[in-house]
Amino acid sequence: MAGRIPQHFIDDLLTRVDIIDIIDSRVKLKKTGRNYSACCPFHKEKTPSFSVSPEKQFYYCFGCGASGNVLGFIMEFDHLDFPAAIDDLAGQLGLEVPREQDCNQSERPNYTNLYNIMEQAAEFFQQQLRHSERSSQAIQYLKHRGLTGELAHQFGIGYAPSGWNNLQNYFGNNREKEQDLVQSGLLVENENNKRTYDRFRDRVMFPIRDRRGRVIAFGGRVLGDDKPKYLNSPETPIFQKSKELYGLYEAKKATRSLTQIIVVEGYMDVVALTQQGLTNSVATLGTATTKDHTQILFKTCHEILFCFDGDDAGRRAAWRALESTLAYMEDGRQARFLFLPQGEDPDSMVRKEGSDAFKARLQSDALSLDAFLFKELGNNLDLNAMDGRARLAKLARPHIDLLPKGVFKQLVLQKLSSLTGLEAEYFTKHLSVEDAPKVTESTSRSVNMGSQHDTYEVGSPHFTPRPFSQNSRPTPSPLMEARRKPASKINSAGYAIRQLLLNTRLADNVDNIKDLRQHNSQDNLLLVKVLEILQRTPGLSPITLIAQEHDTKTGQRLQELAIFDLGMTANEKEFHDTLDHIRIQAQKNDQKHIEETLKKELSVTSISQVNAQQRRELQHFFDQKRQQFRVVRDDIKKK
Repeated sequence: MAGRIPQHFIDDLLTRVDIIDIIDSRVKLKKTGRNYSACCPFHKEKTPSFSVSPEKQFYYCFGCGASGNVLGFIMEFDHLDFPAAIDDLAGQLGLEVPREQDCNQSERPNYTNLYNIMEQAAEFFQQQLRHSERSSQAIQYLKHRGLTGELAHQFGIGYAPSGWNNLQNYFGNNREKEQDLVQSGLLVENENNKRTYDRFRDRVMFPIRDRRGRVIAFGGRVLGDDKPKYLNSPETPIFQKSKELYGLYEAKKATRSLTQIIVVEGYMDVVALTQQGLTNSVATLGTATTKDHTQILFKTCHEILFCFDGDDAGRRAAWRALESTLAYMEDGRQARFLFLPQGEDPDSMVRKEGSDAFKARLQSDALSLDAFLFKELGNNLDLNAMDGRARLAKLARPHIDLLPKGVFKQLVLQKLSSLTGLEAEYFTKHLSVEDAPKVTESTSRSVNMGSQHDTYEVGSPHFTPRPFSQNSRPTPSPLMEARRKPASKINSAGYAIRQLLLNTRLADNVDNIKDLRQHNSQDNLLLVKVLEILQRTPGLSPITLIAQEHDTKTGQRLQELAIFDLGMTANEKEFHDTLDHIRIQAQKNDQKHIEETLKKELSVTSISQVNAQQRRELQHFFDQKRQQFRVVRDDIKKK
């Protein structure tokens, strides 16, 4: 459904749910004192370091730094975006999520009709498979491929009967509806006479779902001799094949925390593997693996296993997949490549040798990314000859350039060093000076903690977060990525914001908020913004405050500052002392800024252009600012 979710609904939703109930339904919690604990669901560990505070409605892992409120947990654990997390949480309470139109809503396209049409079309195709007199051949085809009725229902498989107007007749002869059907790709419009007809005819139908489970397209496998054998929906406003993967929704639904995903080439490969218990497979949609595909997969799991036919076409597809993967190979991620025997595909192979043997094949025969890279580049090269080794080094260079900085890149360089006989330092010096491409915000962003000239130790003395383990879950969202890099110290404004996140009522008695602003200090500006929000909405909870800013840099920074000892409490005196300290610093900075401005003005302006009266006015303005600073400083000292 289009439209913005009203903030009042989000606030009300957060007050209705208990983070303990939500997390306990996914991860078994154990009460430990005032809080609850468990082994962290976001990284591997044997000793529980994941703590949940019912009082603050907040979770924090002392092992990997994962933290947030109930919405953040659902987004991380279930791999959902913010609107989907709201839908999920509201659904658990039996609430319908309202949407409102803002001033720009009329400019935004509304695709609700298209989503509804695709869902109705999926129902139509499923009905035809069950009840149509002409579906017997489709049923026989599915049985021959080893599919059960239960699995066909799970994937929503259906049948598009032969004929030119079945779907159009089902929806009715309405011109507006007809245009929606054309836009959705279900009908084709003849360019000459403008007549429309069904795109899919006499085909087994596979609905393609997005990550929220909505039907956005179809793939059809012909039953007769018509061409093409497989036919996909065209790209539409709700379907871009380079950004979607068949079976991903079903895989995530079958296994909440995926660690590995198998990428295959066809729908039937996905369905056949699922039938044999391998519920973690997906397929591209008539296109090579793209960078968007790789990003989506690595956001879901830490290991991608590409499984292709062993023919030339399969190897070309694998090479394109490798090229799309290189820039995303952060430490902790894996990509492997399996080539099946000539003439076999995953569907035929798993039915021939069974799931256990196929799983063993995945483990034993799959090549690591570096092994596949050097094997392909080394084809037709004589590595016993110097020119062959030099050629390999030249061919490998642009590919290794794409790898992000880290341990994996260094290991690949070491392997190239071993193959060529050159020192690894040579490649480090002679690789491109530029860093690897910045793939996502989370791969390149370092947490800006502001200036460090005035600092406070984080949390209590015993708060010493353990470093992020290499065994940890390596596919965090951008917010979690930032939270897993806690700085050991924060500036004064950051400390004050943390106190506010512990007790938002501290903002009630703060006067002269504007005096806290500082030039070139993002945290000071954020502190002013937070204080203004809290004074406009007294008693606003920290989780609601963060939720209101969920998709902004403000929300991201608040999440970073929300890393604190769950046993820590707010200290009103320390909070106001910190604000006084910030005011003095702000006055100093303001005075320095004015002084520099005056000097600049007087130095760049000729004496003839600045008369005595103007100089006196400038000096008077400067003296006023100096006196204001003294008054503030003396007033604070009296306290």
